[in-house]
Amino acid sequence: MAAHTLLKFEGHNYFRQRLVLATLSGKTLRIDKIRSDDQNPGLRDFEASFLRLLENVTNGSVIEISYTVYKPGVITGGKVSHDCGVARSIGYFLEAIIALAPFAKTPLHLTLAGITNDNVDLSVDTLRTVTLPQLKRFGVEDGLELKIIKRGAPPLGGGEILFHCPNVRQLCPVQFTDEGRIKRIRGIAYCTRVSPQTANRLVDSARSVLNRYIPDVYIYTDVYKGPESGKSPGFSLSLVAESTTGVLLSAERAAEKGETPEDLSRVAAKMLLAEVRRGGCVDSANQWLNLLFMVLGPEDVSKVRVGKLTPFTIQYLRDLKDFFGVAFKIKPDATSQTIMMACLGIGYSNANKKTT
Repeated sequence: MAAHTLLKFEGHNYFRQRLVLATLSGKTLRIDKIRSDDQNPGLRDFEASFLRLLENVTNGSVIEISYTVYKPGVITGGKVSHDCGVARSIGYFLEAIIALAPFAKTPLHLTLAGITNDNVDLSVDTLRTVTLPQLKRFGVEDGLELKIIKRGAPPLGGGEILFHCPNVRQLCPVQFTDEGRIKRIRGIAYCTRVSPQTANRLVDSARSVLNRYIPDVYIYTDVYKGPESGKSPGFSLSLVAESTTGVLLSAERAAEKGETPEDLSRVAAKMLLAEVRRGGCVDSANQWLNLLFMVLGPEDVSKVRVGKLTPFTIQYLRDLKDFFGVAFKIKPDATSQTIMMACLGIGYSNANKKTT
């Protein structure tokens, strides 16, 4: 890898993904004009916090905030604790770390505190039930775990999670092209510092929509009390549709001010149905992770069928080309309205992994 290659970007968009790609590729990153037209230019607190977390899980990284230059070091892993604050949820931080953790020197044991569920970032529920199984498909399995210790609703948070990820020498190639048929829907309805009956209302309302399409719907209720319930009242619903071939498609919704459990459930259920309609073997939220691991896989062809590409994924494909020089073969399927994505892996190897 060209360790001293400098890549330049402008603007605050795609900040996390470019830092992750720089860390994996070993390329120095410079980002100019961050909110240059804003009254308050530069990095926000949560972005600076993410940089601190990145510093904690790596060794030898050099970060020059004044110039926004990032020279990546070695991903070390080990035991790390970080307070995410309340500007962005835990998902903002954890989603990016999940992409780095398998390539650490030692297995990562990460404790994060903050908001567990909101409508801006992926919730810890979706990361646990949908994102982590994606890693298993690429060979990251033994000891992979995400535990929710405390719930934390916005605005004050107070949640806490534990994330354990093993490290691997290399990923496995993937051929994931058969969508199968949706066979069941599972979900988690959680509430904190509100009536326990709220969780049941979430379940009943969601089932009233979903049972029209499929009989096998089961939604777990997760009621938190006392110290484990965080600092703010709140409730949310996370749904997962599973197909006969192991496809996992997700949708979720957290309560906004004044929103009833019934309204929230109906919105979440319709979001899940829209995700199912898009098709593909990977849902919208996890397209980027699958594409990244396909690029980092062995020097072999990996194929994944996806639904409509999100704007985030389209930019991610451009960034993958900049950092790794890999272009995807993109083949639309007119019959199923899905897209077949294929690429040749670069044979990325975790040279830092200690042999046991």
